Amino acid sequence: MNCAISGEVPEVPVVSTKSGLLFERRLIETHISDYGKCPVTGEPLTIDDIVPIKTGKVLKPKLLHTASIPGLLGTFQNEWDGLMLSNFALEQQLHTARQELSHALYQHDSACRVIARLKKERDEARQLLAEVERHIPAAPEAVTANAPLSNGKRAAGDEETGPDAKKLCPGISADIITELTDCNAALSQKRKKRQIPETLASIDALGRFTQLSSHPLHKTNKPGICSMDILYSKDVIATGGVDATAVIFDRPSGQILSTLTGHSKKVTSVKFVGDSDLVLTASADKTVRVWRDSGDGQYACGHTLNDHSEEVRAVTVHATNKYFVSASLDSTWCFYDLSSGLCLAKVADDSEKVDYTAAAFHPDGLILGTGTSQSVVKIWDVKSQANVARFDGHTGEVTSISFSENGYFLATAAEDGVKLWDLRKLRNFRSFSSADANSVEFDPSGSYLGIAASDIRLYQTASVKAEWNLIKTLPDLSGTGKATCVKFGPDAQYVAVGSMDRNLRIFGLPGDEKANADDDSAQDS
Repeated sequence: MNCAISGEVPEVPVVSTKSGLLFERRLIETHISDYGKCPVTGEPLTIDDIVPIKTGKVLKPKLLHTASIPGLLGTFQNEWDGLMLSNFALEQQLHTARQELSHALYQHDSACRVIARLKKERDEARQLLAEVERHIPAAPEAVTANAPLSNGKRAAGDEETGPDAKKLCPGISADIITELTDCNAALSQKRKKRQIPETLASIDALGRFTQLSSHPLHKTNKPGICSMDILYSKDVIATGGVDATAVIFDRPSGQILSTLTGHSKKVTSVKFVGDSDLVLTASADKTVRVWRDSGDGQYACGHTLNDHSEEVRAVTVHATNKYFVSASLDSTWCFYDLSSGLCLAKVADDSEKVDYTAAAFHPDGLILGTGTSQSVVKIWDVKSQANVARFDGHTGEVTSISFSENGYFLATAAEDGVKLWDLRKLRNFRSFSSADANSVEFDPSGSYLGIAASDIRLYQTASVKAEWNLIKTLPDLSGTGKATCVKFGPDAQYVAVGSMDRNLRIFGLPGDEKANADDDSAQDS
């Protein structure tokens, strides 16, 4: 009699009272505890349904192949083969498990990265929304008609519009014109008594300029400095970058004071307003922003001006430090009141369509110079907003313009180089061949001229007939081959250069040479 499960003679036989089948006790008890039914018939079966059978002790006969050494060796070989096959199957299962685990970990890491990026974008959006909400009041009922809001815009329902549905500007009033005229008279009288400061760096000192420092101010994923300005009273430098931020940098300490965020595209122009705590930025996002130091070194946006319909290329501040002008690719320039952010005049040239790429006030404040993408330089009378002169001769877009402190010379940069214009006779009297000139700048004393192109060149200024000598050629160390902006420091003691990498570079005399130069200057005086 054999067990119905194992097919072998049971050592402890039991029989089912329901099916009458014979089982090995340990096997049937295990099966009942696991499944609760008969393994053969499938009927419900419990421990109480099996009855033990008393039999004599059964001796299992030895297998013939284990009765000899060759038989035992064969048995061992079979066991070894089975063990190897089992081990191979386990290794395959382990390899598969490792692959599944690696894929799961990769998916988890990717998910974490996506979540982190989304959280960062969410936080930036929340920050921008909070900033907008701070500068836009809750639409009070008592807002008077045409009153300027804190963000520099007018209330949507209160804007004055003309027949063509364009917003009307109030114009430059007689009081403002009087103020501009008085400022012009005062500055013109002061200029006649102007003397070159004794602390101005000498020509010999400029000839020994070398790189003193390099400061990574902007992001690495969007490198490039588009514009720059210097607050001379504090020796603080502002830069506008391709990364849509402006950075306020303290040159003596080498520390970043503040990073201005809010623009959505590159910052094309940045200007300090006199010696005040105000900063202007223009951007390719079609807006101009007015920033004010909140007192803790951090700047908050006071006005966001949306009067242009295309990229704003330049901002320039009037000598009164109460008004400024923005120039845009939408063929207009706007004259603003700084305190209210109100656009007083929006000027377009009806005689021809030109896109404005550069702008600068004359030192006396009654003349505005603009450069265009059509290679033309236009001179405007600010009081009447009339085009009073134009200079032709450049090739390509006019990228930068700068008036000399003496009030007689205008320097303009374009793809074909730099041209100097005599404002008294309205003619070009000198040209510097410097391909793809991106920036041109007189120093505040009018003694030196800087040109930024594939390198940086410093010239000594002179008269219309005298030669303007090249003092120093500084290499563009950014490796991009494109210096975008150049600016002389206080008393031309250093030159700040921006390029299409993210670094601001300072060129000047090393410490020991500067001390010697100061001693020589003191002895000469």
